[in-house]
Amino acid sequence: MDQVSVILVEPRSPGNVGMVARAMANFGAADLRLVNPCDHLAEEARRFAVDACGLLETAHLYPNLQTALADCHWSVAATRRQGKRRGTVIDVHAVPPLAQSMADRGRLALVFGREDAGLSSAEVALCTHTATIPAPGSLGSLNLAQATLIFLYELGRGPRETDCERDEAPTQAEVEPLLQQMETVLGRIAFLNPHRPEHVLTPLRRMLARSIADRHDLALLRAVWGRLEESINDWRGRRRGDEKLGKSG
Repeated sequence: MDQVSVILVEPRSPGNVGMVARAMANFGAADLRLVNPCDHLAEEARRFAVDACGLLETAHLYPNLQTALADCHWSVAATRRQGKRRGTVIDVHAVPPLAQSMADRGRLALVFGREDAGLSSAEVALCTHTATIPAPGSLGSLNLAQATLIFLYELGRGPRETDCERDEAPTQAEVEPLLQQMETVLGRIAFLNPHRPEHVLTPLRRMLARSIADRHDLALLRAVWGRLEESINDWRGRRRGDEKLGKSG
């Protein structure tokens, strides 16, 4: 968050500015930039900022968005409107991965527009990316402070649960013993055509390549097929359907 700047373009309500400062303090962002703002030091702003009044006092003021972005390496314009002049609009969920991929490239600016009109197309064009918060309800636009809070929350929450503690994907060499186990078991139950086992084993190889996400998955499959190999009795007969399946793969 020390590389994140929050830019408010012409905010009209001191209370909203105060709530944005509080949201920034919640998530550890400290660089507040204001473009032609209302009185950001008004009592209303301080009241809504609560313990984040220090961010109001250290906020940087700018005459226009271009100067506010001058030292930022990339920026995300928050908008709910879409169109050709606004380019490709990504979902707010896509901002954290984007931020992670560009973390070594300098400062990120989150840019928010006016409470009543948002950002103009010209202002959106000054930003390197455009993002929106999907709102399926009847009211499409969010309060300025609410929108800021959601963007900061997405940036601050860290990796998704599905990405946490994810082990590395196994190599082909590590998967090969599992394929050998499967070939042994399938051969013992007469599922394979001994003359053309690749008719079954090749699709299985492709399936495993797509489905084994990490070494934990591989270890589980090895254990399952290992137990099957230990417990099954050899299949002494073959049904016509089995034979046809084995030949066709």
